[in-house]
Amino acid sequence: MKELFERLYDMTAFGSFIDSPGSLLMIAVACLLLFLGIVKEYEPLLLIPIGFGVLLANALGGNLAVVGPEQVDHMPLLDIAKNHGILSYLYYALIKTGLLPPLIFMGVGALTDFGPMLRNLRLAFFGAAAQIGIFTVLIFAILLGFTPQNAAALGIIGGADGPTAIYTAIMLADADLLGPIAVAAYSYMALVPVIIPLVVRFTMSKKDLLINMKEQDRLYPPKNPIKNLRAVKIMFPLLIVVLVAFLVPSAMPLIGMLVFGNLVKEIGSNVERLKGAATETIMNTATIFLGLTVGATMTADSFLNFKTLMILVGGFIAFSISIAGGIYAVKIYNLFAKKKINPLVGATGLSAVPMAARVANLISLKHDPQNHILYYAMASNISGVIGSAVAAGVLISLLS
Repeated sequence: MKELFERLYDMTAFGSFIDSPGSLLMIAVACLLLFLGIVKEYEPLLLIPIGFGVLLANALGGNLAVVGPEQVDHMPLLDIAKNHGILSYLYYALIKTGLLPPLIFMGVGALTDFGPMLRNLRLAFFGAAAQIGIFTVLIFAILLGFTPQNAAALGIIGGADGPTAIYTAIMLADADLLGPIAVAAYSYMALVPVIIPLVVRFTMSKKDLLINMKEQDRLYPPKNPIKNLRAVKIMFPLLIVVLVAFLVPSAMPLIGMLVFGNLVKEIGSNVERLKGAATETIMNTATIFLGLTVGATMTADSFLNFKTLMILVGGFIAFSISIAGGIYAVKIYNLFAKKKINPLVGATGLSAVPMAARVANLISLKHDPQNHILYYAMASNISGVIGSAVAAGVLISLLS
């Protein structure tokens, strides 16, 4: 009878949790992520799969945690599945190859309207200015002892683009940093309605907030309005592909899929099925697998350390500097331009589309109910998507 009870005890995971109490803390982290996704509705499409992946990885004995590359070196995929579980198989087949982030970018492109940016190209430059947080934190992370590759993956959180952050981490960072970087990126994206007002409070005056973009357009109308916007929208993805292919070819996996998705959207009804696949079937499937497998990398050994804390803090700093960088870029521009721009437009140079633009619009309306800036903010916001992907390509090219 004693032997029977011992075998039953060995069958359970009680002994494993006693030997690894950190797993209980990681289960608490999983529950927190699920709470944020389900109850608070913060980025639920990503935080729920990531949280559940963390839960699966730390259910000891289930063989669902993603193992490190040293354990699967030169091992065929089928052997990875057999020896280390299905999530390790999915991780090395779909994540480590860099497949899923570009597929998600294709869906993002098919959901994005480049019209506001094309009509207001001067506003697109502030999306580029907002990437300053990436390079600022990169430098400070290196000074604090991070390798340049890990520092780049940390800094890219400042672009506020989850797929880009994950793709950069896959290409450059140590394997155990992927989970913390993904959680930081998507958590801060979810907190855009909190972080942007916080930064605006310390960087903008009442006079800045009251700049009315429509009034500026009335005083200084565009000199060369676009006559055939549909044709320009179709030509724009083709032009972007050519430019990026020549200037930053390492950004092509992200930019290429982004603009292909957008091209399918702009062509219209002839390829409606392709657009539907990009925005629904492919994007949703990729999101599920991305979240589960990234979450499954977050075991107690890889997550509960000082480096993870530095990533969370550094990611917040990068995020905040990017917002402030866009704001100050607009303020400097206004010193020399007759046609003024509301600095809230610069605050939306993040890639968190369209949440950042909506938050900026709400702040503007709070100070003047007639000052609608959503259309203008979207121009900077959309250009931020391209800007962060190009920045990631530059870093990958220089550091890989």
